[in-house]
Amino acid sequence: MSETPQIDRPDMPADYGLKPIKNAADLLSWQWAEERLTASRNYWVSTVDGNGRPHTTPVWGLWYEGAFYFGTSMQSQKARNLAVNPAIVVNLESGDEVVILEGTAVVITESGLVTQLNDAYQEKYNIKALQEGGVYRLFPQKVMAWYESDFPWTATRWRF
Repeated sequence: MSETPQIDRPDMPADYGLKPIKNAADLLSWQWAEERLTASRNYWVSTVDGNGRPHTTPVWGLWYEGAFYFGTSMQSQKARNLAVNPAIVVNLESGDEVVILEGTAVVITESGLVTQLNDAYQEKYNIKALQEGGVYRLFPQKVMAWYESDFPWTATRWRF
């Protein structure tokens, strides 16, 4: 993803006491978010089925060239949900350094990209587990992040 995200505060209830932005130091940097997305071992993926029932499950994944990638069996609940409704939310495992991605998942069909991702997967997890047809990509439309210890003062939102 080459576009520069717009940065601001997330929408929050007034009683959270979130103060207006006075300078860039009031917000987290996009580099901060990408470092945590890259370093995380486990991610929580949330999807919704055709009846609106939510489904959340942990996965291994990659933050690679500005997008989040993960693999799953096409028979899995999350794949069946994404076939009906491609909306997806991905959270890092940590509740202390929060990063939340929102957007639309698409199935990757480029075999060369799957090969590159498997090389990165091998480096990160010591396994090549991604199969063509079962790899999803999320270019986030919105990302929210904060330090739990400084919430809501560090609450930051990026929009693409």
